[in-house]
Amino acid sequence: MIMIDFQIDDQFSDIVDLTLLEKAVNHTLQTVNLVGSKPNLTIVVTNNDAVQQLNHDYRGIDAVTDVLSFANDHDDMFITPDDESEVEDNYLGDIIIAYPVAVEQAQKSGHATIDELLLLTVHGTLHLLGFDHNTPTKKADMWVKQKQVMTALGLAQVQPTE
Repeated sequence: MIMIDFQIDDQFSDIVDLTLLEKAVNHTLQTVNLVGSKPNLTIVVTNNDAVQQLNHDYRGIDAVTDVLSFANDHDDMFITPDDESEVEDNYLGDIIIAYPVAVEQAQKSGHATIDELLLLTVHGTLHLLGFDHNTPTKKADMWVKQKQVMTALGLAQVQPTE
C-alpha cells in the first residue's frame, strides 16, 4: 500500500480532497505497473510564493509554476515524512503544487479545480517515476501515460495547458 505524506497549507486544507489525490497516485502507479512496490511520497499543496521560492532555489527560475517534482536521489533536500519506517528505499520524492495556479488553470480550461489538482498530481507522480517532457519523444511518452491515467479517473478531457 502506498504511503503519502500530505502537507496541505491551512488555507487549502478544507478544500483539497486527499482521497482523490491518493486515487490519482494509485492509478498512475498502476499505469506504469508499479502496483505492489509500496512506494512512498510527499504531496504538498501550498501558495504561489512557496512554489516560486522552490523553483528559484532548485531550478534557477524565479517564477511560479503549477507543479514541481523532486525525485528522491538520496540527497538532503527532501521533506522528511513523519513515519520514516520503510521510507528510504521506497521514497519516490516530493510533489509540490501551487493551489492558486491550479485554480487559474482550471478556470482557463473550463474544468473543476479538483480535476486540475488531479492532473497535476498525475503529472508530478510521472516525473517522480522518471518521465519527462524535455524532448518531443519523451513528451509524447509522458502525455500518453498521463492521458491513460486521466481516462482511468474518468477525466480524459482534462489535459495539460501548454
